[in-house]
Amino acid sequence: MAKRISVVVSQSPSKNPAKRKLEEDIVAGLLFENGIDVTIVPNLYDIKPESTGMLALQQIAGNVVVVSWLFERAAHWILDRNTITGHVGEVLLKNEEEEDDAEAEHAGDEDEKDRVIDSRSLKNRKIYCLDLKISNRAEDFIEEVKRIHQENAVQIVGLGDIINGGTSMPTPANDPNFSPEEGGIDQPSIVNRVEESGGRRWYPVIDYSRCTNCMECIDFCLFGVYGVDAVDTILVEQPDNCRKGCPACSRVCPENAIMFPQHKTPAIAGSSDGVASMKIDLSQLFGAPAEGKSAEEIAALERDEQLVAAGRDAVGMTVGIPRRQDDKSKQTKDDLDDLVDQLNDLDI
Repeated sequence: MAKRISVVVSQSPSKNPAKRKLEEDIVAGLLFENGIDVTIVPNLYDIKPESTGMLALQQIAGNVVVVSWLFERAAHWILDRNTITGHVGEVLLKNEEEEDDAEAEHAGDEDEKDRVIDSRSLKNRKIYCLDLKISNRAEDFIEEVKRIHQENAVQIVGLGDIINGGTSMPTPANDPNFSPEEGGIDQPSIVNRVEESGGRRWYPVIDYSRCTNCMECIDFCLFGVYGVDAVDTILVEQPDNCRKGCPACSRVCPENAIMFPQHKTPAIAGSSDGVASMKIDLSQLFGAPAEGKSAEEIAALERDEQLVAAGRDAVGMTVGIPRRQDDKSKQTKDDLDDLVDQLNDLDI
């Protein structure tokens, strides 16, 4: 059976010449590597579920490498929400800050909370996500793809059937006479380019490796973006209901599981900041001034702004957020709480 690898290059939505050149240099470099098939698609975040680009990606079988201008987490979970599932593949090409964040996140997993991903069935493959913001050298990405290729030989099934109207390379799925010598690892690269323009989009993406299904996002959002599936797991049900530019729900998520991949703040866009240990001040992480408002207060203001713009009444802190505060007040007090109460009674 053919042992090939599929590489997806997700283009920048900005059409910046320098970014386009880096993308094309990577594609050109991979053309000289046997057994690598490249699919070039528009910005991954903007592709709609029913589009040709997404259908092409959904037809890829086996391990896949995704090269995009998105943070690794964001790219992985955008694919996941479009039924392109798999386990996170280890990527060695990353900046030092991301490496430190990953180590801190692993160290913060001691709470053993139940995460949504623990109850999900993932496809038996790995998805490797490379962030184009890390380097301006095409060679760095080409070498990492080659490393992954050597480590995991994969199969690709009929992208040409989707993109070229039925003309595809031979694979076991569409040719009963297929043999390893045809379309195998020693054959030249195949490049498929998907051209489509669907416009820019804005919607939340859920990281189910962090999400605990607490439902605070659905309580907070008043625009009908969130819903639940057949087993009552939170999901982004109506993504296009989201108000463009509003990241408010990501600020109130207690696990930092909600991303807006195009937001200017890295922690909201999907970087590894705000790890599970949460040993940092979230209000500072999300851009609140040192002596200003909390992350929740900022979220409420952002939500009110969108409500008013939509011709609705502002609700402030009265919807969504108080539920968490009420839950905290119902927790059993420990010795430290009793000591604080005694100090308060002293009126020092």
